[in-house]
Amino acid sequence: MIKPTPNPPETDPASPYESLDSKKFHEAAERALDHYLNPAAQIMGSTHEPEPMFLANPKYDTESLLANASESLGSATTMLSNFAALLENSHRKTLLGITQVVMLGELAVNQALDNVELKE
Repeated sequence: MIKPTPNPPETDPASPYESLDSKKFHEAAERALDHYLNPAAQIMGSTHEPEPMFLANPKYDTESLLANASESLGSATTMLSNFAALLENSHRKTLLGITQVVMLGELAVNQALDNVELKE
């Protein structure tokens, strides 16, 4: 009787992690997977100090933080509006809806900024 497909190739029943090279390969693969799938582990061990202005730094007063948030939200609103002008109708409506949500956040931050009592 003739088989339509050839026999499968012979495989080695040994574990792929038994040789030294395969262990190094496995460790390298784990590092690569951690790099792409678990970036928080690398950030925690980083020696790079981020810019203090962009941290929730207790040294900054509430008014400064709210003013920065207001400016950021205002910039985001402008960027979203400009980008919405370049899109087709269905996508434009979605982006304008997101723009309105950002604007509401900006209004809330501005109201909180108005209510801040300055410490003397």
